[in-house]
This record gives sequence, C-alpha cells and structure tokens, in this order.
Amino acid sequence: MAATGTKTELGTRERLVRTASRLMQHGGYENTPVKQLVREAEATLGSLYHFFPGGKQELAVAAIHFGDEEFAALLRAGLAARPDPAEAVEAVTGLLAEALEASDWRDGCPVTATALETVGRLPDLQAACARAFANWQELVAAKLLASGYPEEEARDLAITVVNTLEGAEMTSQVTRSRTPLLVAGRHLARLVASYGP
Repeated sequence: MAATGTKTELGTRERLVRTASRLMQHGGYENTPVKQLVREAEATLGSLYHFFPGGKQELAVAAIHFGDEEFAALLRAGLAARPDPAEAVEAVTGLLAEALEASDWRDGCPVTATALETVGRLPDLQAACARAFANWQELVAAKLLASGYPEEEARDLAITVVNTLEGAEMTSQVTRSRTPLLVAGRHLARLVASYGP
C-alpha cells in the first residue's frame, strides 16, 4: 500500500502528503523528521509551510487522511470481491497479506504507528486516526447491512472485523508471514457467517 508516483506526475502538495503518509506508516509521527520528509518529497521547507501553515502536524493530518483512503480502497476491493459477506471478509485478509508481503512486510496499517503515539498528546492527529478507524468500520458495516444483517449486529461485527484485521496485520509484519492474516480471515468468516440472516 505504499504511495506511488514520481515528481513529474504529482504536484508538491501531493508529494508531501504521500511521503508523510509513507514515513509515518513506517515510523510514526515522532520518528518522521521534517527535514527527511521534505528531502524525500523533493520539496522545500517553504513549500511545506505554504501548503500547510500549521506545519508538520497539519501535514500529518492530511497524511493520515490519505492513508485512510488508501486502506479504504483496499478494503472496498476485498469486500466487493465476493457477494457473501463472510467470504468477502476473508478475501480482504488475502489482499492485505499480498500487499504486506509485496512491501517486504513494511507497509502495514497506514495509521497504527501514529495512532499509538498520539493518544492523549496530539488531539488533532488522534482524531484523524479515530476517523480512519470509523471509516473502515463503516465500510464493513455497509457490506453487512446490504446483506440483511440487523443494524446492531452489523455494527458490532464491523468493529470486530477491523480490530482483528489491525492485530493480525501487525502480527504478520512482525513474523513476516501471511499466516496470522489468513488465519484471522478464516475465523472472521466463520464469525460473520454465524450471524448471517
């Protein structure tokens, strides 16, 4: 799920956002120095403050939103891959495993590292991370609701699915193995099917 594009294809603002998203995905907010960010985005400090007058923190919020949408696109693709919601959830874990392995186990959840280090310290970043998680839960809930699941169960299952994906993805990164994601997918599919209408 790494950001793509070259300097000639993207404007300066977009390069800054994508570079920040990638660096924060790998090391979090605190471990993303502004000088490195600007250098890797092939930009200047002046351009960063031109597009983001609030500096690094404002850019980080935009980067989290970009990561949110990037992950949401993968989630949508997996959920759309199968009409049955249980099979669709399992398909999502397969896509996540493929993307993670293709990145040499580096490109996990685009907001986790930042979310963990901003709790109680940087409210704007924490709120952006919370919106990302809520967005992903809503995508899963929409699939379940469209398949006839009762609202309360659909929303509870959506939270469970996203929480489990987050943990399984992190474990797959640490162990450099698809297994945690694929096992999680099989068990999530059983859980989702057991609540089926």
